[in-house]
Amino acid sequence: MENDGLIVSEIYRATIFGEIIEDYPNDFPYPSCLVLGYVGDGDPVHSVWAYDDRTRRAILVTAYRPNPEIWVEWRYRRSEPNE
Repeated sequence: MENDGLIVSEIYRATIFGEIIEDYPNDFPYPSCLVLGYVGDGDPVHSVWAYDDRTRRAILVTAYRPNPEIWVEWRYRRSEPNE
């Protein structure tokens, strides 16, 4: 987050109005998901959130500005060149 100049309040808002684009139900220690949201004037941002069902708390794992060389429309991972 810090490297991309993102702040928690931006990430929170982007998450509330964002969409889950990948789900990781088997992550340890808690299931998690990747959320696509937008900050500022519509800049895309990805955030990974874990959820502790016992405490009913969401945990922000990381957030970053997605690389267009890796993501198509910010939602889909590009295939490896040899795949």
